[in-house]
Amino acid sequence: MGKGRVTIKDIARELGISPSTVSKALKGHPDISSATKKAVKELVEKWNYKPDPIALSLKVGQSRTIGVIVPEIVHYFFSTVISGIEDIAYDSGYNVLFCQSNELYEREVKAVETLLSGRADGILVSLSKVTENFDHFRKIMKAGIPLVFFDRVCDELETDRVIVDDEKGAYDATNHLIHTGCSNIIHLSGPPNLIIGKNRKAGFIRALKEHRIPIRAENIIKCDTAPEARIIVPEILKRTKKPDGIFAVNDLTAAETMKIVKLNGYKVPDDISIIGFTSGMISDLTDPPLTSVQQHGYIVGQEAVNLLIKNIENRNEIPFQTKVIKTELVIKGSTRKVL
Repeated sequence: MGKGRVTIKDIARELGISPSTVSKALKGHPDISSATKKAVKELVEKWNYKPDPIALSLKVGQSRTIGVIVPEIVHYFFSTVISGIEDIAYDSGYNVLFCQSNELYEREVKAVETLLSGRADGILVSLSKVTENFDHFRKIMKAGIPLVFFDRVCDELETDRVIVDDEKGAYDATNHLIHTGCSNIIHLSGPPNLIIGKNRKAGFIRALKEHRIPIRAENIIKCDTAPEARIIVPEILKRTKKPDGIFAVNDLTAAETMKIVKLNGYKVPDDISIIGFTSGMISDLTDPPLTSVQQHGYIVGQEAVNLLIKNIENRNEIPFQTKVIKTELVIKGSTRKVL
């Protein structure tokens, strides 16, 4: 044998039989004699023959590959989602190809092109925070490839999606701050174009309304990264009427906020209580530990890939589904005790 991948044709040529006979022998077809099967098996083992996955995918019309596009792989929430996706996909016989948009629209478009050219059987997506044009996702649907959104979803497209109950989670977080005595609460909010940002803001407002606390526009500020917090939070602390509670749209922003609040001489939670949204590893590393809303990313990943695999393997014309994962407020040391 020369160098390179061994093919069925190579085995057939060596044994003086047809490629179709080799293929049938490998599958244990009853029409092939035991002697031929034995000869094929011995040569396959000797030459270490492995089926060509690309050729197989072309033959059966499936690559057994699922594409996943996330904003950030290093983000704790998305890393837990990825774990959920991988576990189910692996058990179901699928490989997973991950792409990171890095919160950039152009990279998200490129990721879609890569997965389409790689013949992914289905694609899972969580939008970048700057995406407002969805033509690249329409291209996936037009190609007949199943598409499922998770966490950051697109309402313009009729696809399956898995979301967290962001509105209820934000409501619970704000309610907890109010029950601990906070009345001047700041919401460091997410991008207004993302549904998760809108829903968390809505939950914040609902809790204030229920307790007849005035809703002040200056207390709802777009701030969802640590660099933004370093600019915005010091300005908030300069106000004449300082906040007694802060609800941040994610744990990274909450942790940075806590650091800034403490550097400015305030105690957490005695002077200012702080709540985040994710309840990941960061919430245990802050001092004090961060009260936060648990998103259950692992379950989000499992539900999303289950929906996708169902669509890949059935491809029935059925109405799209929205699965909602319940949140849970995990109370730690960054908020005062309920009065």
